[in-house]
Amino acid sequence: KNLFFPGLTAMEKKLAEYKCSTNEAIQLKLVRFPEDLEDDNTTFNPEYSHQVFGDDEVAFGYKGLKILLYYIAGNLSTLFRIEYTSKVNEKFDCVEADDVESKIREIIPPGFCTNTDDFVSLLEKEVNFKPFGMLLHTYSIHNEEAGEDTTYQIYKADMTCPGFREYHERLQTFLMWFIETASFIDVDDERWNYFLVFEKYNKDGATLFATVGYMTVYNYYVYPDKTRPRVSQMLILPPFQGEGHGAQLLETVHRYYMSSPTVLDITAEDPSENYVKLRDFVLVKLCQDLLCFSPVKLMQGFSQEMVTEAQQKLKINKQHTRRVYEILRLRATNMGDAEQSRSYRLDVKRRLIGPYKKKQRELAKMRRCLRPEEMTNQLNQIDLNLQREQLEESFQQLVSDYRRVLERLAQA
Repeated sequence: KNLFFPGLTAMEKKLAEYKCSTNEAIQLKLVRFPEDLEDDNTTFNPEYSHQVFGDDEVAFGYKGLKILLYYIAGNLSTLFRIEYTSKVNEKFDCVEADDVESKIREIIPPGFCTNTDDFVSLLEKEVNFKPFGMLLHTYSIHNEEAGEDTTYQIYKADMTCPGFREYHERLQTFLMWFIETASFIDVDDERWNYFLVFEKYNKDGATLFATVGYMTVYNYYVYPDKTRPRVSQMLILPPFQGEGHGAQLLETVHRYYMSSPTVLDITAEDPSENYVKLRDFVLVKLCQDLLCFSPVKLMQGFSQEMVTEAQQKLKINKQHTRRVYEILRLRATNMGDAEQSRSYRLDVKRRLIGPYKKKQRELAKMRRCLRPEEMTNQLNQIDLNLQREQLEESFQQLVSDYRRVLERLAQA
């Protein structure tokens, strides 16, 4: 290749310098004070940008590309700017730079600022911003740096709240950067509920509110007169992650629906691993004091009583109740005792083997049509050994997940 096109690699090299990782180029901020604009510590980056910039998460055509997306902490008014040190030139390089601006414009709502002065003057009006909807819950978390408690509040809002529709449009843009398969929802459907978390903070003697995160829940209709709320999206913004807000939010949402006689139980749409861990913790915390989960009853195995009580009192569905039972039973089990530990292992594996057995039956059916009998037996034997290994692996993984939930519970 080099003999005939000696210039190609140099050209390739040159063009390679004009590739930027979009996850690094996009700089996000939640701004409370003018000095936050200059402070690198307040900047955070996306985890994902493939939905906007393709699977490679690369923008071509720029050196030193910075895509600034700054939001005012409370009402999320937006500053959007693009900066770079150099850009490929069509005349000389015969290639075109990606149109980064229009890609971002597709997901952020109109009405953003493009210069810092406008943004700072909006920041001065932020003192008028108040949370939307109805206050459900207030809690505090001790802030080490400030040496005092910070107060947070959770609100339930809907599209009838003045200004909420526009605010929600700005808020949901964060989903693109932090949820792998994010999609925007149809806000004209009245069956959506919105739950929002805010932090109270002080600025020049006034109390202001900063957006921390939110959850959307869709109310499915269940014949004849019930609903089944399904958690759709949940996001705690990165500067607030790891502080326990997700657990507060999920528990508050459960308590909100618990008081409603028409709600059957709460489910979730395509939950992530992290969400499942969070839900395990919250549901175990809610369930641990129910009579049906007393140590004596846990040792007698999973029961209909547990299913009924968790659903009626706490709106927890059967599948999740089963996990709660396994976690609480692990806590009540002395795993050092051979008999107790064997009994626990069998109980969990019996549930885990369900899907395997179903698959086994389907395979057997197929093989009866396709292969002679002795062949089937050999294959089943191979499958069984593999199955035992996979089952043991799944079991060990579950137990370590469950122990983490119990550790968190012990600290709560």
